[in-house]
Amino acid sequence: MKAVVSIIMGSTSDMPVMKKAAEFLNDMEIPFEINALSAHRTPEMVEDFASNAHTNGIKVIIAGAGGAAHLPGVVAAFTTVPVIGVPCRSSISIDGWDSILSILQMPPGIPVATVGLDGSLNAGILAAQILSTDNQEIHKKVSSYKENLKSKIVKANNDLAVHKYKFRKN
Repeated sequence: MKAVVSIIMGSTSDMPVMKKAAEFLNDMEIPFEINALSAHRTPEMVEDFASNAHTNGIKVIIAGAGGAAHLPGVVAAFTTVPVIGVPCRSSISIDGWDSILSILQMPPGIPVATVGLDGSLNAGILAAQILSTDNQEIHKKVSSYKENLKSKIVKANNDLAVHKYKFRKN
């Protein structure tokens, strides 16, 4: 089975952030690949990857990068495959804001869906939701995942009930 999601990152230092997307896709049994590609150090490789993503069967690209974070936008410039950008906090980052703004502020015609800082889990979930639009099996798994989120909150409220206060009214 070939990968349908590609997780790419500007360098392997982004892997601690990006692994959450990989873990989610793995749990959902969605075939994926992981590679390091740098918009600044290997631009030809990025162009080749992005230009051939659709032909290679990739349906969604999750691109994480820190600092100037040009990777998601450069990839989006070379493909029609949906790109989800993950801004990553890095050692050269300005508290993550440079990454967020670099990915978020794309010019018209080159969209990149952007999740929150270090938010690769949400990128994985969004990729699965995109794939679920024409895949009933993935749709069921994502629906089940979201139902489980509801049950966690119900349990959390039950757990909070043990905290008794004189003026608490619930």
